Amino acid sequence: METKQSQQRFTEEFKVEAVKQVTEEGFAVAEVAVRLGVSAHSLYSRIKRYSVSAPVRAQQDSQADEIRRLKAELRRVTEERDILTKAAAYFAKQSG
Repeated sequence: METKQSQQRFTEEFKVEAVKQVTEEGFAVAEVAVRLGVSAHSLYSRIKRYSVSAPVRAQQDSQADEIRRLKAELRRVTEERDILTKAAAYFAKQSG
């Protein structure tokens, strides 16, 4: 049985350098991926991500953080609503 490898974390500089090897130095994505020990899929994702300017990338990150925060808040509020709905039904049943 295969075990899932733990995800490696790479520095921002490593990611930028990997993208530069493909975009500026002309190496093939597959070659760079094998040499650096990353998947070709993740390298393509990084190329797409780092092809935009730093301010645009920062804005995209900010928006993604806000979306994550809002989704978490929505989950919490939905759970609270469900609890209150069940409590209201319980008390209505008790009084009626």
